[in-house]
Amino acid sequence: MGESETIFDIDHVEHSVGGFGGHAFRRLTHVSMAAIPLVYYTRGDDIAGYFSVGLDELVSYVFLMILVIETVRLRFGIVIVGQREYESKQISALAWGAFAVCLTLLITDMEPFSSGTGIKSGIYGIPLIFGLTFVDPLMGEIKRQKQDMRLAITTGLAVSFVIWVGCSFWLGTPLWICILLAPLTVLGELPRVKYIDDNATMILFPLAALLILSPFL
Repeated sequence: MGESETIFDIDHVEHSVGGFGGHAFRRLTHVSMAAIPLVYYTRGDDIAGYFSVGLDELVSYVFLMILVIETVRLRFGIVIVGQREYESKQISALAWGAFAVCLTLLITDMEPFSSGTGIKSGIYGIPLIFGLTFVDPLMGEIKRQKQDMRLAITTGLAVSFVIWVGCSFWLGTPLWICILLAPLTVLGELPRVKYIDDNATMILFPLAALLILSPFL
């Protein structure tokens, strides 16, 4: 078995710093990231104004800060509670997730994706990020506890469609976009690759499709 497959199939509780508590902390952190787009689209301008920068600048500054911290972490092989042991030698899931979330916020704040005001301006950003924050830990736990990939995919698809179609009713996300992009969120969970975490691909796959479809929006 190759190294990348070994990493994919390991018991993440056993290999998490802090054991089950660290694993639970990582899952909780993952789900709590759902607050990011809600705060961004409702209070983002106020927060950016507090630092006397534009909203897009604030997002870029946050990511650059995370990038610097991640570089230092890798330089010294540091892993914190909730991270896996192998992350001492490769870019962490948290950093990959931060990159994907920041990229989503920047892109979906541009034309033709930006429309409406307040929470309504998150018609694409919210379902993209919610897909990561809710579908990923759910599928991960099913795979860990049930060892059943088919069940994980089926459940992930169901939740992904609930998120995307729910955002269609809540925010006005075009329904046809929801139907096309919901499966891509789940597809982003499946690749067995070593250096790119699914925290990135679960957003980057549907985000790339959204960019390709942008002329039709």
